[in-house]
Order: sequence, then structure tokens, then C-alpha cells
Amino acid sequence: MTGAEKERYTVTPWEVRGDIDYDELVERFGTSRVDDELKTRLEKLAGDLHFMLRRNIFYSHRDMNWLLDEYEKGNKFALYTGRGPSGHTHVGHLMPWIFARWLQEKLGVELYFQLTDDEKYLFNFDLEMEDTHSYALENALDIIALGFDPEKTHIFVDTDYIHTLYPLALKVAKRVNFSTVKAVFGFDNSTNVGSIFYTAMQSAPCFLPSEREGRMVPVLIPCGIDQDAHFRVTRDVANTIGYHKPALLYNKLAPSLDGSGKMSASVPKTTIFTTDTPGDVDSKVAEAFTGGCMSAKEQREKGGNPHICAVQNYRFFLFEEDDSVVESIAQRCRSGELLCGECKNLLKDSIKSFLKEHQARREDARNKLDMFLLKD
Repeated sequence: MTGAEKERYTVTPWEVRGDIDYDELVERFGTSRVDDELKTRLEKLAGDLHFMLRRNIFYSHRDMNWLLDEYEKGNKFALYTGRGPSGHTHVGHLMPWIFARWLQEKLGVELYFQLTDDEKYLFNFDLEMEDTHSYALENALDIIALGFDPEKTHIFVDTDYIHTLYPLALKVAKRVNFSTVKAVFGFDNSTNVGSIFYTAMQSAPCFLPSEREGRMVPVLIPCGIDQDAHFRVTRDVANTIGYHKPALLYNKLAPSLDGSGKMSASVPKTTIFTTDTPGDVDSKVAEAFTGGCMSAKEQREKGGNPHICAVQNYRFFLFEEDDSVVESIAQRCRSGELLCGECKNLLKDSIKSFLKEHQARREDARNKLDMFLLKD
């Protein structure tokens, strides 16, 4: 990349900022696009097509066709995704989890969900291990609240499952040298040794289903494109240690309410958390960036621009599954019929309705944690 491109946006496992060029990332990371042929294949197997696939939110992949070949042969894959517990879950984190639940329901597959309390402790000097472990258990409630099958869903906190994970991580670590992680992640002489080792821990769950089931289990990882670096390293060593390379399905990153880039927990005023109150939602959405004009009169005459509108993007990414409703609202915006205040009120209602139901299920999940958690 040129210096100008680097300044325009940044996408790493620990930092995302700027106006991301997702097409350019396909070329830079060497992934494949989710094309119509792959969508048709998924629709045939699942019986329908998830709205995140229809809208190209899940837009690039590695080895999806191989994975589906294995599935059609009867070699059922396992899902693996996760969360770095540095705080409460925001709605952007839910995107790959909601999609994973759809895959579990449609294809009958198991899910392994990693909560990386060790990672967040190593990379954030403001957090103690007690903090990240506590957040991990809180985040687990959000996973359970989405409706995963307890018989097919395995959630684990790294430090509680380390006896099982560590031997797998060691197999990876032995075959990854410092020059590789330095080049991939940009580490330098000031990087703590735990952070250098960490990608081996994030690789371990790729091989966990094979170890638990005693067979070569294909693994699919639905996740944000920002996590690609970890799994490039994983895929490079997988065959050498006797496992399949994990397949990956990458989603675009949920937008911030201020229109500046990815939703981020570090900017709480522009992010909706699963623990937010109705008042929080009202105040945050009220301040959201829109594609509207300076005055109602001007917008009635010229129309708005839903393409750049954070309110419309929230609806597009998460809060409306019906494509016709999304397009209708966008068209009413473009025509000047729908003003920004009205559009914000519609989104507020959608978010508050979702959170009311999710938070009730989240509280109920406190009594179900032991049904889902793996521990040594």
C-alpha cells in the first residue's frame, strides 16, 4: 500500500479507523469474493439466504467452496467465532454471532465460541485479569441470548479452558517465528512476549473440534475482516500440524453512529451497547450523523443521501431484515418525503424493541451459563 492509502484507513485486529475500502481489502488480503454462485449454493443448502449475504455484508471468504464440498459429502463442519472481552457487548459485535446462529439452525452445525480474556489483558494495560474475566462472563450472556442451541454450542473463556487449549496453541507456536508475527502484526521490540504468543491461542479453537470429536472436522470462522491477520497465520501452519485449514467468511464492519468508521466500544456515545437503556438509545441516535440537508425545506426539495447516513446504515446492517423496507425508507429519504428526525425515530423504535427482548433473554441466560460453558 502507498503512504496515502495507509493514512486513508487502517484495518488490524486491534485497530480499525477511516473510510474502509472493502474491495481493496479483498486484493490486499488475498480473499475471494462471495459471488452469486456461492450465494446460490448456500441458499440451496440452507433453504433461504440470510439478509447479511443478500446485502453483501458477508462479502469475502477463504475456502468456502471446499467447506461446502465437505459438508455435502457428509463431513459436517463446526463453527468458530469469538469475542475479546474488554467491555460490554455492542450491537456490532452481534453481527457474526447472529449469522452463526442462522448457520447453526439451518445446517445443524456446532459452534465453538472463544472469549479471549487473556488477549484483552495482554493488549490493554488499563485492564486487570479480573476485569477481562468478568467481562467474558457478561459477554457470554449476549451469546446465549441470541438463541443458540445449548446442545450444539460450546463457550469457553481462555483462562478457564487453558489446560485444553494450551497444547494446541503450542503446536502452532512451535511453527510460527517472530519474523512472521512481526511482519503480519507490526510488532516491535517493545511488544510484550504474551502478545507475540497470542495468535497461537486464537488459532487453537480451529483444531479443537477435531480433537474433541476424534476426526478431521472442517471449521468455518464467520468474523469481521479485521481478524484476517490471525487466521492467515493459522492457515499457514494448519496442514503441517495435521489439521484442515479453517475456512473463513468475512463480514464488513458495523458503522459508527457518527459516520466516522467502525462502531467502537472506545467511543460509547456513537455506539449502541446491549446493556443500553431506552434513554441511552434516544440520546445516541438523536446525535447520529445523517445524509440530510441543512434545513427541512431544503431536504424536501433536494432529498437526502441515505448512502452516507449512519441511521440508514444501522438499519441496513442490523435492524431490518426485510430488504423492501430498507429500500423503501432509503427511497423516501432520497425523494425528500422522509426527514432525518422521522428516520431517527423509526430507528430508535427498532433498536429499543430489539434491546427490550434481548435484555430479557440476557437476564434469563444467567441461569443457563453452565449449560454452555466448557471448563477444564
